[in-house]
Amino acid sequence: MQPVLEMNTPDDFGLWPVLQAERGTFLPLSGGLSPIEIGTALMRIAACNDVDPADDGDLPPRPADPLGGFLHGLLNLDSPYAAGGLRVTDTSTGIVFPPGCCDGLDDWHDWYKVVDASGVVGYGHGPESLLAKRVGDTVRLTTDTDQDGSSVIELPVTELRRLLTDAERDLTEFLAAATDWLSEHLPEHSVPLTAALARALVLPAPAVPPAPLDTERA
Repeated sequence: MQPVLEMNTPDDFGLWPVLQAERGTFLPLSGGLSPIEIGTALMRIAACNDVDPADDGDLPPRPADPLGGFLHGLLNLDSPYAAGGLRVTDTSTGIVFPPGCCDGLDDWHDWYKVVDASGVVGYGHGPESLLAKRVGDTVRLTTDTDQDGSSVIELPVTELRRLLTDAERDLTEFLAAATDWLSEHLPEHSVPLTAALARALVLPAPAVPPAPLDTERA
């Protein structure tokens, strides 16, 4: 199980170095990403929240500067969104249970509905309707409920709980690595951006190192 971010890199993005990624591909998030991968992930999360203030009456006017304007939605939305979710791969068969089209990384806690009760969680809709369902002590992940003979992953509830713990660790370590990246590359925005990123991932905000003192002006 991996937390993954659905990618799409604009051709004209130039606010900081990023990798080009095809629309619809996924970037697994963890503390082991390279600096340019972290920058690419942060670009994508900010882009997911780059909404026009005219379309959201709760947003203040967009700043005129390009960086402030691009980060505006992520910094100001109460519940920022990150396209993607948790992807499960059966390494013995190669079957993949991907995030659904209506899924987001902010939904990862929903998996506990399946673990902690006889829950059913649906991810997406046709043409591929994904469903996670607990049946006794087993969890069944169906990749397309609208198709007879759909690929299915089955695993014990105890194994899914362990996988969720590992996925939360990956997200937490990614957030810590992103915090360091922000402190180095976007220091003037690092504190509010770290808090916004934590909201998008539904994680506690980590401590942010204080900005270095400008001794020439002190």
